[in-house]
Amino acid sequence: MKKPIVEFKDFGFQYKSQSGATLHSINLTIYEGEKVLLLGPSGSGKSTLANCINGLNPFSYDGTITGSCKIAGKETKTASIFALSKTVGTVLQDSDAQFVGLSVGEDIAFALENQSVPRSEMVPKVQKASEIVGMQDFLLHVPYELSGGQKQKVALAGVIHDDVDLLIFDEPLAALDPKMGMVAVDLIDRIHREQKKTIIIIEHRLEDVLYRPVDRIILMDKGTIVFDGEPDCLLASSLLPKYGIREPLYIMALKYAGCELSSAQKLSDITQMNLGAFKEKLEMQDRIAFKTYSPKIGEEVLKVSNVFFSYGEEDVLRNISFSIRKGEKVAFVGKNGAGKSTMAKVLCGIARPTKGTVTINGANYLSLSIKEIGERIGYVMQNPNQMLVKDIIKDEVELALLLRGRSRVEIDEAVKKVLKMCGLYGMRNWPVSAVSYGQRKRITIASILVLQPEIIILDEPTAGQDFFHYTEIMNFLDELNREYGITIVFITHDMHLAIQYTDRALVFSEGELVADDSVFKVLSDDEVINKANLKQTSLYTLAKRLGLSPESYIEHFIAYERMQKEHEESIA
Repeated sequence: MKKPIVEFKDFGFQYKSQSGATLHSINLTIYEGEKVLLLGPSGSGKSTLANCINGLNPFSYDGTITGSCKIAGKETKTASIFALSKTVGTVLQDSDAQFVGLSVGEDIAFALENQSVPRSEMVPKVQKASEIVGMQDFLLHVPYELSGGQKQKVALAGVIHDDVDLLIFDEPLAALDPKMGMVAVDLIDRIHREQKKTIIIIEHRLEDVLYRPVDRIILMDKGTIVFDGEPDCLLASSLLPKYGIREPLYIMALKYAGCELSSAQKLSDITQMNLGAFKEKLEMQDRIAFKTYSPKIGEEVLKVSNVFFSYGEEDVLRNISFSIRKGEKVAFVGKNGAGKSTMAKVLCGIARPTKGTVTINGANYLSLSIKEIGERIGYVMQNPNQMLVKDIIKDEVELALLLRGRSRVEIDEAVKKVLKMCGLYGMRNWPVSAVSYGQRKRITIASILVLQPEIIILDEPTAGQDFFHYTEIMNFLDELNREYGITIVFITHDMHLAIQYTDRALVFSEGELVADDSVFKVLSDDEVINKANLKQTSLYTLAKRLGLSPESYIEHFIAYERMQKEHEESIA
């Protein structure tokens, strides 16, 4: 019989700075060798629970414990972080907070150095770990100069060597492209199987985590556990939408077709589940005619012509040409390091083309300052820590308006609206340092949205966001697009976002633009998928298994999604 490695009994935790407890009446046992997914909306207590397991609570974040939490038999409130670190290892969501080495190689080697592994053994181990995550060519690079996805890969490589029994992965997929997300899930699964580790994954991307099996899913809400059981049971229930978690696309498609789901149908594995009971309803729905969606777009507002850009001698962008029209919603997709974020920096004038031209409303933007470009094109960076300059949330959001000399009445009104839309109004007077990574992301989005620029570029806007806040922010952006004609560009790895909220995808690979087409065509093109390190969505897999055209099926799903959304808005 397996031994318990994590034991919570009537456990509660309250931060010193808060008036109420964050965790209430937690009773939970995790056994050696289990792989567990910890799921829940932002503020549900997931990270607090994880920090109680690894000892950060209460030793780094002061607070009061009630009840009992034992890790490998040790009561955490009397154990030290050092003692717990021999059992528990953690990969943080914010990779910057985890780096200790001056180079990628040093950082991956850190755990081995702590174990006094001889250099002759250490070097091949570091090389192997870097190859597993695809960072073997970056061993001499400074970690802080890497892209968000590359940083996450380094953090993952660093824990492969950890000689601990339990590993916690906090949002491991947040900054990874779809294909690399699959590699990360594979890597975690391999660590689980081959090294017999107990694994706890904290993640919003349920469908991506279920690419490999998990033993249990623990769903949290408002500091309590509301579900603890097998994935199939959870997928068959109505708990995911009830608690603000996005359902896998194929589960949504099954429900749209009126299919009755049960836990006996292997719902957690789209490749293995028996579709026989659903086939007739799915095929019938695919034959329903929906009106063709035509986005309202206006004149050309941005044009990129034969643009090259290089860092030093190496071209990062090569011969890029495209145009964007007023009112469009466009996704920049492709693998980490493909050139998406660099293209965004070129558009904002932070970097200027080494060759080619960029025009805004027909005028070459070389004559404009970064500030002047910024009033036309707002840019929300991928890493919120690189944008935040004020200590208090409200001060951060109103800063751009203050610098432009707006009146206090106008500032207060605009800031209040944006804070409410981004789910931040209740914490407007909080210190920025006191909120989570995902909440900091919302602060940076709010600070750009408050200016209402003509074009908004958002770099991974939904990374680290639960479905409730994801939907709230995306619907707000959708409203800006519809009501004010603001052009939206998303740099994203989230294929759900591309399907639900954009009309067109520009696909980057190795610094080149390899596709510029409608989302449903891009996501059903095998050649483009492979070139850009994307992955086929579960809708593609479902269509293939049903013998339907993936392109037509995905287009159909998007049309149905829009119809559902319009219906909900009309009721509201």
